[in-house]
Amino acid sequence: MTPPDHQAPHGAIIDRQVAVEAEALPSQAALERWVDGVLARHPSQAGAELTVRFVTPDESQTLNRDYRGRDKSTNVLSFPFEAPPGIPLELLGDLVICHAVVNDEACHQRKALDEHYAHMVVHGTLHLLGYDHIEDDEADNMEQLERDILAGFGISDPYASGG
Repeated sequence: MTPPDHQAPHGAIIDRQVAVEAEALPSQAALERWVDGVLARHPSQAGAELTVRFVTPDESQTLNRDYRGRDKSTNVLSFPFEAPPGIPLELLGDLVICHAVVNDEACHQRKALDEHYAHMVVHGTLHLLGYDHIEDDEADNMEQLERDILAGFGISDPYASGG
Protein backbone atom coordinates (compact mmCIF):
# COMPACT_ATOMS: atom_id res chain seq x y z
CA MET A 1 0.00 0.00 0.00
CA THR A 2 1.31 3.43 -0.96
CA PRO A 3 1.41 6.16 1.72
CA PRO A 4 -0.76 9.23 1.14
CA ASP A 5 0.85 11.71 -1.25
CA HIS A 6 -0.42 14.94 0.23
CA GLN A 7 1.46 16.28 3.22
CA ALA A 8 4.55 18.44 3.34
CA PRO A 9 6.45 18.39 6.63
CA HIS A 10 5.41 21.50 8.59
CA GLY A 11 3.98 23.01 5.42
CA ALA A 12 0.80 23.03 3.46
CA ILE A 13 -1.23 19.87 3.16
CA ILE A 14 -2.08 19.42 -0.48
CA ASP A 15 -4.51 16.93 -1.94
CA ARG A 16 -3.22 16.57 -5.52
CA GLN A 17 -5.93 15.28 -7.85
CA VAL A 18 -5.36 14.39 -11.48
CA ALA A 19 -8.46 14.15 -13.69
CA VAL A 20 -6.67 14.59 -17.02
CA GLU A 21 -4.15 12.56 -18.97
CA ALA A 22 -1.00 14.66 -19.20
CA GLU A 23 2.66 13.96 -18.61
CA ALA A 24 3.89 17.44 -17.73
CA LEU A 25 1.87 18.09 -14.56
CA PRO A 26 3.62 19.56 -11.53
CA SER A 27 4.76 17.08 -8.91
CA GLN A 28 3.51 16.96 -5.36
CA ALA A 29 6.83 18.45 -4.21
CA ALA A 30 6.55 21.37 -6.66
CA LEU A 31 3.00 22.15 -5.53
CA GLU A 32 4.09 22.09 -1.89
CA ARG A 33 7.06 24.37 -2.59
CA TRP A 34 4.94 26.93 -4.48
CA VAL A 35 2.08 26.96 -1.96
CA ASP A 36 4.50 27.16 0.95
CA GLY A 37 6.12 30.15 -0.80
CA VAL A 38 2.77 31.92 -0.61
CA LEU A 39 1.97 30.79 2.92
CA ALA A 40 5.38 31.97 4.15
CA ARG A 41 3.97 35.49 3.74
CA HIS A 42 0.89 34.47 5.73
CA PRO A 43 2.29 32.68 8.80
CA SER A 44 -1.15 32.23 10.33
CA GLN A 45 -1.97 29.94 7.39
CA ALA A 46 1.11 27.70 7.67
CA GLY A 47 0.00 24.10 7.56
CA ALA A 48 -3.26 24.97 5.80
CA GLU A 49 -4.89 22.39 3.57
CA LEU A 50 -6.02 22.76 -0.02
CA THR A 51 -6.86 20.67 -3.03
CA VAL A 52 -5.16 21.17 -6.38
CA ARG A 53 -7.08 19.41 -9.15
CA PHE A 54 -5.81 19.15 -12.73
CA VAL A 55 -8.72 18.92 -15.17
CA THR A 56 -9.79 18.74 -18.80
CA PRO A 57 -11.07 21.76 -20.72
CA ASP A 58 -14.62 20.36 -20.43
CA GLU A 59 -14.49 20.23 -16.62
CA SER A 60 -12.91 23.68 -16.46
CA GLN A 61 -15.56 25.10 -18.79
CA THR A 62 -18.40 23.57 -16.78
CA LEU A 63 -17.09 24.94 -13.48
CA ASN A 64 -16.30 28.35 -14.99
CA ARG A 65 -19.81 28.55 -16.48
CA ASP A 66 -21.61 27.32 -13.38
CA TYR A 67 -19.69 29.39 -10.81
CA ARG A 68 -18.48 32.44 -12.75
CA GLY A 69 -20.96 32.74 -15.59
CA ARG A 70 -18.23 32.42 -18.22
CA ASP A 71 -18.84 29.60 -20.69
CA LYS A 72 -15.23 28.76 -21.57
CA SER A 73 -12.34 26.86 -20.05
CA THR A 74 -9.81 28.89 -18.08
CA ASN A 75 -6.34 28.41 -16.59
CA VAL A 76 -7.12 28.35 -12.87
CA LEU A 77 -10.24 28.58 -10.77
CA SER A 78 -10.12 29.22 -7.02
CA PHE A 79 -12.83 28.09 -4.65
CA PRO A 80 -12.14 29.43 -1.12
CA PHE A 81 -13.52 27.36 1.74
CA GLU A 82 -15.69 29.12 4.31
CA ALA A 83 -15.91 27.21 7.56
CA PRO A 84 -19.22 27.22 9.40
CA PRO A 85 -19.25 29.69 12.32
CA GLY A 86 -17.51 28.32 15.38
CA ILE A 87 -15.78 25.46 13.55
CA PRO A 88 -12.08 26.16 13.13
CA LEU A 89 -10.68 24.38 10.07
CA GLU A 90 -7.38 25.10 8.37
CA LEU A 91 -8.89 24.41 4.95
CA LEU A 92 -8.12 27.09 2.35
CA GLY A 93 -10.16 25.64 -0.49
CA ASP A 94 -9.68 24.22 -3.96
CA LEU A 95 -7.66 25.18 -7.02
CA VAL A 96 -8.85 23.74 -10.31
CA ILE A 97 -6.23 24.00 -13.05
CA CYS A 98 -6.85 23.20 -16.70
CA HIS A 99 -3.68 21.66 -18.12
CA ALA A 100 -4.60 22.34 -21.76
CA VAL A 101 -5.14 26.05 -21.13
CA VAL A 102 -1.98 26.44 -19.02
CA ASN A 103 0.06 24.54 -21.63
CA ASP A 104 -1.33 26.66 -24.50
CA GLU A 105 -0.67 29.89 -22.58
CA ALA A 106 2.91 28.85 -21.82
CA CYS A 107 3.51 28.11 -25.51
CA HIS A 108 1.92 31.33 -26.76
CA GLN A 109 3.69 33.45 -24.13
CA ARG A 110 6.99 31.59 -24.68
CA LYS A 111 7.29 30.66 -21.03
CA ALA A 112 8.59 27.46 -19.47
CA LEU A 113 5.60 25.29 -18.59
CA ASP A 114 6.77 24.65 -15.02
CA GLU A 115 7.24 28.38 -14.44
CA HIS A 116 3.77 29.13 -15.78
CA TYR A 117 2.36 26.42 -13.53
CA ALA A 118 4.18 28.02 -10.58
CA HIS A 119 2.52 31.32 -11.46
CA MET A 120 -0.94 29.72 -11.70
CA VAL A 121 -0.55 27.98 -8.33
CA VAL A 122 0.76 31.15 -6.63
CA HIS A 123 -2.00 33.23 -8.25
CA GLY A 124 -4.73 30.76 -7.27
CA THR A 125 -3.43 30.38 -3.71
CA LEU A 126 -3.48 34.15 -3.26
CA HIS A 127 -7.13 34.12 -4.37
CA LEU A 128 -7.83 31.47 -1.71
CA LEU A 129 -6.31 33.86 0.83
CA GLY A 130 -8.67 36.63 -0.23
CA TYR A 131 -6.59 38.57 -2.75
CA ASP A 132 -8.31 39.81 -5.88
CA HIS A 133 -7.55 41.81 -9.01
CA ILE A 134 -10.88 43.39 -9.89
CA GLU A 135 -9.87 46.93 -8.92
CA ASP A 136 -6.62 48.41 -10.24
CA ASP A 137 -5.06 48.91 -6.80
CA GLU A 138 -5.94 45.32 -5.80
CA ALA A 139 -4.47 44.04 -9.08
CA ASP A 140 -1.25 46.00 -8.54
CA ASN A 141 -0.89 44.62 -5.00
CA MET A 142 -1.64 41.03 -6.01
CA GLU A 143 0.62 41.12 -9.07
CA GLN A 144 3.51 42.52 -7.03
CA LEU A 145 3.08 39.75 -4.46
CA GLU A 146 3.13 37.21 -7.28
CA ARG A 147 6.33 38.75 -8.69
CA ASP A 148 8.01 38.71 -5.27
CA ILE A 149 7.02 35.11 -4.48
CA LEU A 150 8.00 33.84 -7.92
CA ALA A 151 11.33 35.69 -7.75
CA GLY A 152 12.05 33.61 -4.64
CA PHE A 153 11.93 30.56 -6.93
CA GLY A 154 14.15 32.19 -9.55
CA ILE A 155 11.18 32.84 -11.85
CA SER A 156 11.13 36.14 -13.73
CA ASP A 157 8.24 38.59 -13.79
CA PRO A 158 5.29 36.72 -15.35
CA TYR A 159 3.71 40.01 -16.41
CA ALA A 160 6.79 41.38 -18.21
CA SER A 161 5.82 39.76 -21.51
CA GLY A 162 2.12 40.55 -21.21
CA GLY A 163 1.28 37.36 -19.27
